[in-house]
Amino acid sequence: MTIDASIDAMPPPAPVASPIASLLTAPILPTLLRLAIPNMIAMVGSTLVAVAETSYIGRLGTIPLAAIALVFPFAMLTQMMSAGAMGGGVSSAISRALGAGDRNRAATLALHAAIIGLCGGLFFTVTMLVFGRSFFALLGGRERVLEEASGYSQMLFSGAVAIWLVNTLASVIRGTGDMRLPSMALIGTSVLQIALGGTLGLGLFGVPQFGMPGVAAGQLIAFTCAAIFFLWYLWSGRSRLPLDFGAFHFDRALFFDILKVGAVACLSPLQTVLTILIFTKILATFGTEMLAGYGIGSRLEFLLIPITFAFGIASVPMVGMAMGAGQVKRARRVAWTAAGASGLTVGLIGLIIALDPSLWVSLFTRDPGVAAAAHSYFHWAGPTFVFFGVGVSLYFSSQGAARVGGPVLASTARLLIVAIGGGGLMMAQAPAWTLFALVGGAMAVFGLSTAASVAFVRWVK
Repeated sequence: MTIDASIDAMPPPAPVASPIASLLTAPILPTLLRLAIPNMIAMVGSTLVAVAETSYIGRLGTIPLAAIALVFPFAMLTQMMSAGAMGGGVSSAISRALGAGDRNRAATLALHAAIIGLCGGLFFTVTMLVFGRSFFALLGGRERVLEEASGYSQMLFSGAVAIWLVNTLASVIRGTGDMRLPSMALIGTSVLQIALGGTLGLGLFGVPQFGMPGVAAGQLIAFTCAAIFFLWYLWSGRSRLPLDFGAFHFDRALFFDILKVGAVACLSPLQTVLTILIFTKILATFGTEMLAGYGIGSRLEFLLIPITFAFGIASVPMVGMAMGAGQVKRARRVAWTAAGASGLTVGLIGLIIALDPSLWVSLFTRDPGVAAAAHSYFHWAGPTFVFFGVGVSLYFSSQGAARVGGPVLASTARLLIVAIGGGGLMMAQAPAWTLFALVGGAMAVFGLSTAASVAFVRWVK
């Protein structure tokens, strides 16, 4: 009796918070780090793919290398739009619905997101198959370079639907706060792409050598397998947000909920690619050494993107769920914490390289002219990397809050500064270092303008 009475008197065990609900209550910085690290690893995998494919194509010759340079901006635009821009809109809408406790809406949003991903992929397929050759010719592609670029592009973009579906469905899962599964799947996709691209492109293990189309086919096959896996995972009920295809119904309001963030956010990567193309075109007039030096500098920027992306995309479900639950103050704290972590990490790297550029430059060249150009770039642009980290992270956090207009305008300001300022410096025959200073200044404007938009724009549920 005494034992039974004591048992009856014991308080019931505390309920275990679900992984989704914990994003509304867990300490912000540890949770951000836990969510960011898998994304960082996945992005490193993507970087390794870029390095491996460059190596494969380099073994095919100089002409294929020149051809891939023409296709790269469009391939990068596809990934940035589907994963970061529209993908952020998907994660934002789903996390806000879950934060409000409406799982049925979240599940239906996921199916609408898949339709958007399908349409986005079809748009890139049609556009690049019809106009790709003209785009490459406009960028300076001629004769064999143009032929190689067209062949690679036709194979790659024939599978654009798979790329968009993979990134869209990964964003659906990220919207629930699950970063680990998408990251593991994308790492597996990267490994498969490297293996298949090398085998088909170079003709390894007795397989016929298909050249650049073979390298592109490796990506097409790998992403098709990943798309099938994500569809199975969401349909099977293993995810935090199981899908019920039988209960699906079209709802224009749900499309709008995704597109009001994702469609506007797509302007940012488009402006980023335009900024790179315009600046590269301007810098080419200063000679090969300056262009090569900038190439070394921009390569470091490319490697820093995984850090900014990891913190930024990790903040989207935390901000979105907080907004959906009416916890606006917590949503803002998440945004500023992620921005601080991203800016501190990237800014520290930029400062170190600005003080001693040889730590990075010596890995790529011993040519004194190229090294001098790269040193000049890092001296001027390196200290402003902190603004890049802050701006990109807040861009993603703003997606979670469905308030992405300010960051997109900040990206527009960066584009205008580079285009107008760079054109003016070129006509004035200013020294090349002024262009590097302009890049640094434009980066600072982007970061500060994005921060101002978050600070002064009211976030409401």
